[in-house]
This record gives sequence, C-alpha cells and structure tokens, in this order.
Amino acid sequence: MRKIIAFLVILTSVSSSSFAQEAYRRWRIMNEIRNDKFDLVLPAVMRENNIDMWIITNKEGNFDPLYPDMGAGYTTQNGYYIFTDTGKPRIERAALGIDGGFLEGGGSYDYFGSEDELKDYVTKRDPKRIGLNMSKMIGGADGLSYTMYQHLAEVLGKKYEARFVSAEKLTSDFRSRRVATEINVFTEAGNYSYQIAEKAFSNEVITPGVTTLEDVAWWMKEQLFKNNLESSFGMPSVYVTGPDGIVATSTDRIIQRGDILMLDWGVGLMNMYTDMKRIAYVLKEGETEVPKSIQNAFDQGVKVRDIIKATIRPGITAEQNMTNIYNALQAAGFSKIAFNKPNSDDKTDVIIGCHSVGNWGHGIGPSIAEWNPVRFKYVVRPTNLLSIELFAYTPLPEWGGKKLRIPLEDDAIVTDRGVEWLYPINKRIQVIK
Repeated sequence: MRKIIAFLVILTSVSSSSFAQEAYRRWRIMNEIRNDKFDLVLPAVMRENNIDMWIITNKEGNFDPLYPDMGAGYTTQNGYYIFTDTGKPRIERAALGIDGGFLEGGGSYDYFGSEDELKDYVTKRDPKRIGLNMSKMIGGADGLSYTMYQHLAEVLGKKYEARFVSAEKLTSDFRSRRVATEINVFTEAGNYSYQIAEKAFSNEVITPGVTTLEDVAWWMKEQLFKNNLESSFGMPSVYVTGPDGIVATSTDRIIQRGDILMLDWGVGLMNMYTDMKRIAYVLKEGETEVPKSIQNAFDQGVKVRDIIKATIRPGITAEQNMTNIYNALQAAGFSKIAFNKPNSDDKTDVIIGCHSVGNWGHGIGPSIAEWNPVRFKYVVRPTNLLSIELFAYTPLPEWGGKKLRIPLEDDAIVTDRGVEWLYPINKRIQVIK
C-alpha cells in the first residue's frame, strides 16, 4: 500500500509540469474507464455467459489483446488477470505475476500476487467454468497461445482443464458494452480524426499538380506524432477514384485537377480507435463548384446513410438489422449488390458494412457486416459503437454511364432511440481549388 501511495504522490507532483499534465490526464481517464467497466459491465457479461472465472494470460513479450483494457503492467515471465464471480454484486479481481506502479496505482485490482500462486488461487475458489481467450474467428478474443494453454493445463491439472471454455462471447460483450467515460474518449478521438482528415483535404496541404497522394498520407501521420495519437491504419488510405475504380492509393501519384479524392483512416486515443472516410474534388481550371453529376452521386450516398441510421435498432441481431436495412433501401429504389460489382443500369447500387468499432478500427462487438460471420449473429445493444459504413455506386454521364463509388463512413453509438452520431459527420464533398 505504501508503494502505491508513494507512486501517486510522485504522479501528482509531476503532473503540475506542462509535459506531464496530458499523460497524467490520460492515465486517470483510462483508470476510470477500467474501474467503471469492472463495476458496471463485467458482472453482467460473466453471468450472461455462465463463466465463473475468467483468466486472461500474458507472457513477457506476448500480451493478450486485452492487455491495455486490463491496465497493462509488468510481467517477468507469466502473468494472469483473474476475475471470479463469488456470487456477490462485485466481481473479485486479482493480478498474479503482473505488477507495476501504473497498474497498482489504478485501483482496479483487489489482490496482487506471484504467478506461483495460480494453482492455490484457483483451487480455493473452485470455479465450475473457466473462461479462456480462445476463438477461431475473433482475433481480439484469441489471446491464449497453444503453449500457454498447455501451461495452464499442467499447473491446474485435469480437473480444472476439463472446465476450460472459450471466453469468445464474454470478451466481445465486455469490450463492446461501453461506459460513459469510454464514450467520451471515443468522441474525443473522433474529433481529432475528422479535423485532421478534413484539413488534409484542403489547399493548406494540397497544391494541385505538386502534392502527391503519399504527401497527404505522411502529413496525416505527422499529425498523429504531434498529438501523441495512434492509428489502426498502417498508413492513411488516400486515393484517387476513376471510371474503372481506384487509380492509386497513398503513392507518389501527383494530385491533378479534376481528381476525385477519397480518404480512409482513423485515430487511436487512450485505447479507443475510430474509422472514417472523407471525399474531396479538385476543381478544374474555370470550375467554381463540384460538377452536378458528382454532387448527385454524393447526395445519393447521403440518402442511403440516412436510411441506415433511421433503421438500425437495438435488441435484435446484427443480421436482422441488415435485413431491415436492405429492405428499407430497396423500398427507396436502391439496389443491393456484392462489393465492387455494380449493375449496368441507371440506379444507385449499395453495399453496407456497418462494423463494430472501438478498441480497434474494426471492433469485436456485434457487427452489421457479412464479413464478420460470428458477430453478425450477436444482438445489437445500447452503448455498442458502430461504424456506419456504406458504398453507393451512381452512374456518371461523363463516364459513359460507369458508376462512381461514393464511400461514406462515420462512427456512431447505439442508444435506446437507435443510432446517434458522436462528432460532426461528413456532409459535403470538400473542394480543393
């Protein structure tokens, strides 16, 4: 206890200096998120999934994907975050073989011990179902390595090995059900994301005939460094779209007048990651506004987005939400297609992929996207975060009827009322003069 108090005294003293204030603020917020989730989310999701004990393993140099959610910490060899449902309202929390000032100072755990205590700790509590992070389809729920499984089986013995179960659904539920502090951080990340993206698609960054796609992408990467941010994108996807699809992405291709530019990226802040898109048009000589055909294609995409937002509801599966969305879109005159396979008619074709978002650009919660087959079956619940993503294909006369793909994507939260935006979304094609 004295070590924790001393650590907090040091933190408080350094936080008065400007270089430490932001780091200290972020540390405090992440502690609040963790404690709120342990108090408010963890009991419900453990009981819903019928798991008495959840063991999250870590090895030095090989951490579970939930390592930052759990508070990180220092592991010499093997370490375990252990959560036990004792029947009381509060879930018991322990860290064995994991310590450090930041972890211990966060106030999230009841007990810190050595990794050698694992067998005695589990035996005394005698859990009937032990959840381990094993998953065939969800990477974020598959942190247990083969050798660590063998290690647990050897230490705990056959009696408890027979009680091992997958914590796949528990992991998804724990991460995707959000508390207020978490939503606040995600909103802050969203504000960073759209402001950097929209500035990137401006004359402050782009000079037609001079600036390359990769110049824009590297400028955006530089903004991450300046603001101590991360990203789930290796490189921002800055690309040009033409009659035959994408021409080039984040390359040395020079931006020319008449280009239709797209941007796909996200920002990481305090373990929360956004995913969004923006669109720009580079005016030709003599033009003062976006050509009407391109503006019409964008407007069709906005109509699609409005229908999606008005249709999504909590309390039903992601799959049922998708069925409802496509039914509404078809009733409004839009056609459903496979990705990048538009019809050769005069209608606007649509494909959606409203995936989970949050602790990565692609989260592990319920996902209204067929390419997330397991999460496609999960029930959408209030506080889930979704990327409202769509691709709308509308014919352009100047392209001989070939269709311009308009990608729209911004992040939202599911509430009892439906879907609500968390920051200013994309409502226009940006103009580069």
